[in-house]
Amino acid sequence: MSSNTIKQAAEAARSKSSNITKQGTETVAAVKNDFLHTPFMRAALPFINGGAAGMIATTCIQPVDMIKVRLQLAGEGVSSGPKPTPLGIARDIIAKGKVLDLYTGLSAGLLRQAVYTTARLGFFDTFMNSLKFRAHQKGTEVGFSERATAGLAAGGIAAFIGNPADLALIRMQADGLKPLEQRKNYKSVVDALVSIVKGEGVTALWAGAAPTVVRAMALNLGQLACFSEAKAQLKQHTTWNPQAQTLTASAVAGFFASFLSLPFDFVKTRLQKQQRGPDGKLPYKGMIDCFAKVAKHEGPLRFYRGFTTYYVRIAPHAMITLLVADYLGFLTK
Repeated sequence: MSSNTIKQAAEAARSKSSNITKQGTETVAAVKNDFLHTPFMRAALPFINGGAAGMIATTCIQPVDMIKVRLQLAGEGVSSGPKPTPLGIARDIIAKGKVLDLYTGLSAGLLRQAVYTTARLGFFDTFMNSLKFRAHQKGTEVGFSERATAGLAAGGIAAFIGNPADLALIRMQADGLKPLEQRKNYKSVVDALVSIVKGEGVTALWAGAAPTVVRAMALNLGQLACFSEAKAQLKQHTTWNPQAQTLTASAVAGFFASFLSLPFDFVKTRLQKQQRGPDGKLPYKGMIDCFAKVAKHEGPLRFYRGFTTYYVRIAPHAMITLLVADYLGFLTK
């Protein structure tokens, strides 16, 4: 057999191998593309992307959330006395245990994000897609009031669904404030949920649900609606690149989310932490009673105690969540 014949045969084999590889790659890409664009996946992706984004953000922000909760529970029932600082609380937590104690309740935080953020971002995207489709048919644009309504609805629904995980998170973070003999020493979020159900009943999992829902509605109004509106305005009035627009819009959203939701977050923490005293009574009867008692005995400004810490917890969490969700949305569009 001549050298030319051998060379031609080798080139033909290489070409055939290359074509097979190319066809295989195209087939895999087509299958992936078809799977991502099935009706089920198109409906599920906003929820999946939202949950993943929230869990990544919570892992980054959990120590700040731990400090925020301890700030809100400090000095309960009195208006005077020493005022704790975020750094002081962090030092105290580390001095009594170890650095990883700042991550107490992380399992509950992740479960909360898996439920709450999955639902709120998923519902918000679903509502917004419906509003955009309707606006497109009418030849109009989605307005801020519609964005706000979508944010309020998504936040309220998601908060009610995720309240048990939120309750477990607060109980786990507050446990270290009790005397040693009274601590539950929860091993995990599952242990906390089982302990609450055994000791207080299933309905106790929705303790503090009212302020939790209102807080979520306020937070989503500030976060999702303001993010969506700020991004639309920046896109219209600036020549910034998409990344800069997303980052700026998420920072604006973080501020409004913090300002609007902190009083309700404060009351939610107090209600979820409370347990019956020796007389069998709870310190607060409900959201309104908690607002009234705190305002009377501790002063109205107590609701905004730890605003800086709360903002440091909410704004980066919002930014990370929205940036990751935006990126995941781009990858899976």
